[in-house]
Amino acid sequence: MKKYLAECIGTAVLTLLGCGTAVFLGCDTPAGVVGTAIAFGLSVVAMAYTIGGISGCHINPAITLGVALSGRMSWKDACGYWVGQFIGGIAGAAILAWICSVTEPAVAMGGANGCGGVTPCGAWLVEIVATFIFVLVVLGTTDEKKGAGNLAGLAIGLTLILVHLVCINLTGTSVNPARSFGPALFVEGAMDVVYIFIAAPLIGGAIAALVWKCLASECKCCKK
Repeated sequence: MKKYLAECIGTAVLTLLGCGTAVFLGCDTPAGVVGTAIAFGLSVVAMAYTIGGISGCHINPAITLGVALSGRMSWKDACGYWVGQFIGGIAGAAILAWICSVTEPAVAMGGANGCGGVTPCGAWLVEIVATFIFVLVVLGTTDEKKGAGNLAGLAIGLTLILVHLVCINLTGTSVNPARSFGPALFVEGAMDVVYIFIAAPLIGGAIAALVWKCLASECKCCKK
Protein backbone atom coordinates (compact mmCIF):
# COMPACT_ATOMS: atom_id res chain seq x y z
CA MET A 1 0.00 0.00 0.00
CA LYS A 2 2.92 2.37 0.59
CA LYS A 3 3.87 2.06 -3.08
CA TYR A 4 0.34 2.82 -4.24
CA LEU A 5 0.08 5.79 -1.88
CA ALA A 6 3.42 7.11 -3.10
CA GLU A 7 2.19 6.90 -6.69
CA CYS A 8 -0.98 8.74 -5.72
CA ILE A 9 0.94 11.57 -4.06
CA GLY A 10 3.49 11.80 -6.86
CA THR A 11 0.83 11.99 -9.58
CA ALA A 12 -1.10 14.60 -7.60
CA VAL A 13 2.03 16.75 -7.31
CA LEU A 14 2.79 16.38 -11.03
CA THR A 15 -0.76 17.33 -12.02
CA LEU A 16 -1.02 20.22 -9.56
CA LEU A 17 2.34 21.83 -10.30
CA GLY A 18 2.54 21.06 -14.01
CA CYS A 19 -1.02 22.01 -14.90
CA GLY A 20 -0.96 24.81 -12.34
CA THR A 21 1.98 26.41 -14.14
CA ALA A 22 0.11 26.09 -17.44
CA VAL A 23 -2.94 27.77 -15.90
CA PHE A 24 -1.24 30.69 -14.15
CA LEU A 25 1.69 31.25 -16.51
CA GLY A 26 -0.20 30.49 -19.71
CA CYS A 27 0.97 28.67 -22.82
CA ASP A 28 0.23 31.38 -25.37
CA THR A 29 3.77 32.79 -25.33
CA PRO A 30 7.19 31.15 -25.80
CA ALA A 31 8.03 31.96 -22.17
CA GLY A 32 4.83 30.27 -21.00
CA VAL A 33 5.55 27.16 -23.05
CA VAL A 34 9.10 26.90 -21.71
CA GLY A 35 7.96 27.56 -18.15
CA THR A 36 5.26 24.91 -18.30
CA ALA A 37 7.63 22.37 -19.84
CA ILE A 38 10.18 23.01 -17.10
CA ALA A 39 7.48 22.72 -14.42
CA PHE A 40 6.44 19.27 -15.58
CA GLY A 41 10.06 18.12 -15.87
CA LEU A 42 11.08 19.45 -12.47
CA SER A 43 8.01 17.87 -10.88
CA VAL A 44 9.15 14.49 -12.15
CA VAL A 45 12.73 15.08 -10.96
CA ALA A 46 11.52 16.15 -7.51
CA MET A 47 9.24 13.15 -7.13
CA ALA A 48 11.83 10.75 -8.55
CA TYR A 49 14.24 11.59 -5.75
CA THR A 50 11.42 11.68 -3.17
CA ILE A 51 9.40 8.50 -3.81
CA GLY A 52 11.68 6.71 -6.25
CA GLY A 53 13.00 4.48 -3.49
CA ILE A 54 9.46 3.51 -2.50
CA SER A 55 7.58 2.95 -5.74
CA GLY A 56 10.05 3.71 -8.51
CA CYS A 57 8.14 6.95 -9.17
CA HIS A 58 6.18 5.93 -12.25
CA ILE A 59 3.40 8.52 -11.61
CA ASN A 60 2.20 7.69 -15.12
CA PRO A 61 0.02 4.72 -16.20
CA ALA A 62 1.89 4.50 -19.52
CA ILE A 63 5.19 3.99 -17.69
CA THR A 64 3.60 1.38 -15.43
CA LEU A 65 2.30 -0.47 -18.48
CA GLY A 66 5.75 -0.41 -20.06
CA VAL A 67 7.39 -1.66 -16.86
CA ALA A 68 4.81 -4.46 -16.49
CA LEU A 69 5.21 -5.55 -20.12
CA SER A 70 8.98 -5.60 -19.57
CA GLY A 71 8.49 -8.08 -16.72
CA ARG A 72 9.83 -5.77 -14.03
CA MET A 73 6.65 -5.81 -11.93
CA SER A 74 3.58 -7.98 -11.37
CA TRP A 75 0.25 -7.14 -12.97
CA LYS A 76 -1.26 -7.04 -9.48
CA ASP A 77 1.09 -4.21 -8.55
CA ALA A 78 0.45 -2.55 -11.91
CA CYS A 79 -3.27 -2.41 -11.17
CA GLY A 80 -2.55 -0.92 -7.74
CA TYR A 81 -0.29 1.68 -9.32
CA TRP A 82 -2.97 2.62 -11.88
CA VAL A 83 -5.60 3.11 -9.18
CA GLY A 84 -3.23 5.29 -7.15
CA GLN A 85 -2.18 7.31 -10.20
CA PHE A 86 -5.70 8.11 -11.38
CA ILE A 87 -6.79 9.04 -7.86
CA GLY A 88 -3.72 11.25 -7.60
CA GLY A 89 -4.44 12.89 -10.95
CA ILE A 90 -7.99 13.69 -9.87
CA ALA A 91 -6.83 14.97 -6.47
CA GLY A 92 -4.20 17.23 -8.01
CA ALA A 93 -6.71 18.64 -10.49
CA ALA A 94 -9.30 19.16 -7.73
CA ILE A 95 -6.82 21.12 -5.62
CA LEU A 96 -5.91 23.23 -8.66
CA ALA A 97 -9.60 23.86 -9.41
CA TRP A 98 -10.11 25.00 -5.81
CA ILE A 99 -7.12 27.34 -5.99
CA CYS A 100 -8.44 28.80 -9.25
CA SER A 101 -11.85 29.40 -7.68
CA VAL A 102 -10.53 31.40 -4.72
CA THR A 103 -8.25 33.72 -6.67
CA GLU A 104 -9.30 37.34 -7.19
CA PRO A 105 -10.59 37.50 -9.87
CA ALA A 106 -11.32 33.80 -10.24
CA VAL A 107 -9.10 32.04 -12.77
CA ALA A 108 -10.61 29.59 -15.24
CA MET A 109 -9.51 26.03 -14.55
CA GLY A 110 -7.31 24.66 -17.31
CA GLY A 111 -4.49 22.28 -17.97
CA ALA A 112 -6.61 19.78 -19.90
CA ASN A 113 -5.39 18.27 -23.15
CA GLY A 114 -7.04 18.95 -26.48
CA CYS A 115 -6.59 18.97 -30.24
CA GLY A 116 -6.04 22.71 -30.59
CA GLY A 117 -2.95 22.42 -32.81
CA VAL A 118 -3.72 19.22 -34.71
CA THR A 119 -6.58 17.09 -35.97
CA PRO A 120 -7.81 14.22 -33.75
CA CYS A 121 -5.80 11.81 -35.94
CA GLY A 122 -2.78 14.04 -35.49
CA ALA A 123 -3.30 14.03 -31.73
CA TRP A 124 -3.19 10.23 -31.73
CA LEU A 125 0.10 10.28 -33.65
CA VAL A 126 1.68 13.01 -31.53
CA GLU A 127 0.81 11.33 -28.24
CA ILE A 128 1.85 7.84 -29.34
CA VAL A 129 5.23 9.03 -30.63
CA ALA A 130 5.91 11.37 -27.68
CA THR A 131 4.99 8.72 -25.11
CA PHE A 132 7.06 6.10 -26.94
CA ILE A 133 10.14 8.32 -26.67
CA PHE A 134 9.46 9.21 -23.04
CA VAL A 135 8.78 5.67 -21.83
CA LEU A 136 11.75 4.30 -23.82
CA VAL A 137 14.00 6.74 -21.94
CA VAL A 138 12.44 5.66 -18.65
CA LEU A 139 12.98 1.97 -19.36
CA GLY A 140 16.51 2.52 -20.59
CA THR A 141 17.72 4.78 -17.80
CA THR A 142 16.20 2.61 -15.06
CA ASP A 143 17.48 -0.70 -16.39
CA GLU A 144 19.47 -2.50 -13.68
CA LYS A 145 22.33 -3.46 -16.00
CA LYS A 146 22.31 -0.78 -18.68
CA GLY A 147 20.67 2.15 -16.88
CA ALA A 148 21.88 5.52 -15.62
CA GLY A 149 21.73 4.70 -11.91
CA ASN A 150 21.11 7.70 -9.66
CA LEU A 151 21.02 10.00 -12.69
CA ALA A 152 17.92 8.30 -14.09
CA GLY A 153 15.53 10.75 -12.43
CA LEU A 154 17.33 13.73 -13.95
CA ALA A 155 17.40 12.17 -17.42
CA ILE A 156 13.69 11.36 -17.25
CA GLY A 157 12.78 14.87 -16.09
CA LEU A 158 14.83 16.51 -18.85
CA THR A 159 13.22 14.26 -21.44
CA LEU A 160 9.76 15.26 -20.23
CA ILE A 161 10.76 18.92 -20.63
CA LEU A 162 11.87 18.24 -24.20
CA VAL A 163 8.66 16.38 -25.04
CA HIS A 164 6.56 19.25 -23.66
CA LEU A 165 8.50 21.85 -25.66
CA VAL A 166 7.62 20.01 -28.86
CA CYS A 167 4.02 19.05 -28.11
CA ILE A 168 2.45 21.74 -25.89
CA ASN A 169 1.10 23.77 -28.82
CA LEU A 170 -0.18 20.61 -30.51
CA THR A 171 -2.04 18.66 -27.82
CA GLY A 172 -1.06 20.30 -24.55
CA THR A 173 1.21 17.27 -24.06
CA SER A 174 -0.27 14.37 -22.18
CA VAL A 175 2.04 11.33 -22.38
CA ASN A 176 0.27 10.47 -19.12
CA PRO A 177 -3.37 9.24 -18.91
CA ALA A 178 -3.75 10.09 -15.20
CA ARG A 179 -2.49 13.65 -15.69
CA SER A 180 -5.03 14.05 -18.54
CA PHE A 181 -8.05 12.48 -16.86
CA GLY A 182 -7.95 14.59 -13.68
CA PRO A 183 -8.08 18.06 -15.32
CA ALA A 184 -10.60 16.83 -17.92
CA LEU A 185 -13.15 16.41 -15.11
CA PHE A 186 -12.98 20.14 -14.37
CA VAL A 187 -12.63 21.67 -17.85
CA GLU A 188 -15.74 21.99 -20.00
CA GLY A 189 -15.59 19.90 -23.16
CA ALA A 190 -12.33 18.17 -22.25
CA MET A 191 -14.03 14.83 -21.54
CA ASP A 192 -15.10 14.67 -25.20
CA VAL A 193 -11.54 13.92 -26.32
CA VAL A 194 -9.92 12.59 -23.15
CA TYR A 195 -10.09 9.04 -24.52
CA ILE A 196 -7.33 10.00 -26.97
CA PHE A 197 -5.06 11.08 -24.14
CA ILE A 198 -5.71 7.89 -22.21
CA ALA A 199 -5.40 5.37 -25.04
CA ALA A 200 -2.63 6.94 -27.15
CA PRO A 201 -0.06 7.16 -24.29
CA LEU A 202 -0.78 3.55 -23.34
CA ILE A 203 -0.16 2.47 -26.94
CA GLY A 204 3.09 4.46 -27.01
CA GLY A 205 4.18 2.95 -23.69
CA ALA A 206 3.45 -0.58 -24.90
CA ILE A 207 5.47 -0.04 -28.08
CA ALA A 208 8.35 1.36 -26.03
CA ALA A 209 8.33 -1.77 -23.84
CA LEU A 210 8.54 -4.04 -26.87
CA VAL A 211 11.33 -1.99 -28.46
CA TRP A 212 13.37 -1.84 -25.25
CA LYS A 213 12.93 -5.56 -24.71
CA CYS A 214 14.44 -6.08 -28.16
CA LEU A 215 17.29 -3.62 -27.59
CA ALA A 216 18.16 -4.97 -24.16
CA SER A 217 18.03 -8.64 -25.08
CA GLU A 218 21.26 -10.48 -25.76
CA CYS A 219 21.29 -12.93 -28.65
CA LYS A 220 23.52 -16.00 -28.70
CA CYS A 221 25.77 -14.41 -31.31
CA CYS A 222 26.43 -11.42 -29.04
CA LYS A 223 27.32 -13.70 -26.13
CA LYS A 224 29.98 -15.36 -28.27
